[in-house]
Amino acid sequence: MSGAVRHVEGQWYDAEAGPLVRPYAMTGGRTKPGPHGVRFDLIALVVVDPAGGAGAGGAAGSPLGPEHRALLGLCRSETQSVAELAAEADLPVGVVRVLLGDLLEAGHVKVSRPVPPAQLPDERILGEVIEGLRAL
Repeated sequence: MSGAVRHVEGQWYDAEAGPLVRPYAMTGGRTKPGPHGVRFDLIALVVVDPAGGAGAGGAAGSPLGPEHRALLGLCRSETQSVAELAAEADLPVGVVRVLLGDLLEAGHVKVSRPVPPAQLPDERILGEVIEGLRAL
């Protein structure tokens, strides 16, 4: 069945080409998130902003695309990282970053960074601990 088009879980696939909607079509040709300059690295946490009116409309009354709505749906149940959203939505991370930029600009989501890991102790202190252990 070479080249056959089929419908799988709400998406259209071509047996040879893969998804029929290309990533650049989902983002309008954009490759970077909006002008906010927010970094959407893989561990950035995304949550729906309850005060942002995460309904079907976007900024200036423009409706959200199906990919935007899918990301909002995934964020409604719990806080998700960008990597988790990309995996759950089955979209490339670059596309998810651009779509999240749209949602952030429209006030639908909040993005935060996880608490950074503790700083490693000074090498001098580690040396003193090792010497103390050897002395035992």
